[in-house]
Amino acid sequence: MSKKDIQNRADIHLLVSTFYKKVRTDEVLGPFFNPIIKDWEAHFEHLTSFWESSLFLKTKYYGNPLEVHVKVDRETNHSITELHFGLWLNLWVQTIDELFQGDYAENAKHRARKMGTFLYLNIFQARQAP
Repeated sequence: MSKKDIQNRADIHLLVSTFYKKVRTDEVLGPFFNPIIKDWEAHFEHLTSFWESSLFLKTKYYGNPLEVHVKVDRETNHSITELHFGLWLNLWVQTIDELFQGDYAENAKHRARKMGTFLYLNIFQARQAP
């Protein structure tokens, strides 16, 4: 059975919600997300808008992912490592591969790799700031 490509907001919402269900139950990643995110449905909507903006350039995304991740790192005693980003990326790619195939699906993987690298490097840099 052939899978379809990511085509619209509903597909992105399915991807995001399926992915974060995995994150929430992950032994390593869950402890970073579960205490902080109080309203998962609102979080799914927010991240759906982020990925819709990133993949389709349709919606305007308002938010600062770097600021949020630096804050989480600070609140967790600077415990975010490259391992966490690797696990996050592996779950993201796994979820995409389970649900979709095509150019937008591949682009979502590529953008997540770039974003993870950007966030981790900037989190590390923020730790050095006075």
